[in-house]
Amino acid sequence: MHNVKTFQRLKRKAEKIVMMTAYDYPSGKYVQAAGTDIILVGDSLGMVVLGYEDTLKVTLDDIIHHAKACRRGANDTFIVADMPFMTYHLDLETTKKNAARLILEGDANAVKLEGGSDSRIAAIKAIVDCEIPVVAHLGLTPQSVYAFGGYRVQGKKESEFNKILEQAKKIEAAGAFMLVLEGIPEELGKKISEELKIPTIGIGAGRFCDGQVLVYHDILGMSDLVAKFVKQYENLSEKITSALGQFCNEVKAGDFPAEEHIYNRKK
Repeated sequence: MHNVKTFQRLKRKAEKIVMMTAYDYPSGKYVQAAGTDIILVGDSLGMVVLGYEDTLKVTLDDIIHHAKACRRGANDTFIVADMPFMTYHLDLETTKKNAARLILEGDANAVKLEGGSDSRIAAIKAIVDCEIPVVAHLGLTPQSVYAFGGYRVQGKKESEFNKILEQAKKIEAAGAFMLVLEGIPEELGKKISEELKIPTIGIGAGRFCDGQVLVYHDILGMSDLVAKFVKQYENLSEKITSALGQFCNEVKAGDFPAEEHIYNRKK
């Protein structure tokens, strides 16, 4: 299993880091078998697993429940658990307790939180002071969807560009060991990756980050909405619907169960 130090070595050696999301036992098992370096139990589960319109309704208990299930499928992979909306926004004592629950109850190796404001920097420092590794997240931060007025690319304007760059430097200084960059211009992703010593993981941040992350359901073509930066490697949605439809048809037609599916009493 990788750890905080080995991720830093991968960056120094210019070896790309692979992160994928997973949310339960089977997805954790498949993602680990595929050879990913890091699993993110993200609050994206609110949209792709729980059917919410955004990530804001996901609770700490939700993440703990799914992280535990994911760990049972991925016992040898570094797992990062998202801190949901309002679990690190109120006070530092609550923030530390919530982060600790993700480690102790969720069986995660690290936590992730969004944003680079002064209060987020303080939260990172407080969690790191508890000996809990922290992944930060800048750019298009989904928990800020209402403040942003939608899922919009961040950092296009020069003022935004410079602000995100400065926040990235403060995040590194605060002790985060990794930084996710989402929905920003490639130029900004490249500059941050070059100027920071900690690894950067891109999702819609261009080609020059130290690694990439995508959502499990997006990769497999099982999502309702697909962003521009997503590459679908398979369309399981059609295959699943077809297989389930075939089962329905066979039951209605009386073709299932057939002889080979039936237990007979021995004579």
